[in-house]
Amino acid sequence: MSGLAAVLAGRHDAGVHRWHNALHVPDVQHAVEHAGWTFGYVDGVALESEQEILGAIGAALSLPEGHDGDVDALKERLDDLGAKTVLLWDGWGSLARAEPTAFEKVCRVLGTRSNGDPSLEVLLRGPGPEDTGITSLD
Repeated sequence: MSGLAAVLAGRHDAGVHRWHNALHVPDVQHAVEHAGWTFGYVDGVALESEQEILGAIGAALSLPEGHDGDVDALKERLDDLGAKTVLLWDGWGSLARAEPTAFEKVCRVLGTRSNGDPSLEVLLRGPGPEDTGITSLD
């Protein structure tokens, strides 16, 4: 968990990263919340469309209504995050394979924070395409 620990401690910039770790979701959640961050979880194994993943991300982050189906709306709703947050996205490879352009757009929005916005670390866990350009946190 060393890469995640560095993010939680402020020694590594938050963003969107691949994460090769087999910890159980409750264990990740405990570590994240113990560090004072908020935790969200998406099981994306069966989610192969942009609309499905946007709905799941919105629900996982408890975003206000109106985020479903639109990446621009998701970007606006992310401004409502009130605390530093970790989003664990298992099964991200399903969307990355089915709709690579949508996957790229979603990751770009998740990885872009304005000055003053709370940090958002997105952990992409599980198998997926190697050519995404997303670096590993490990």
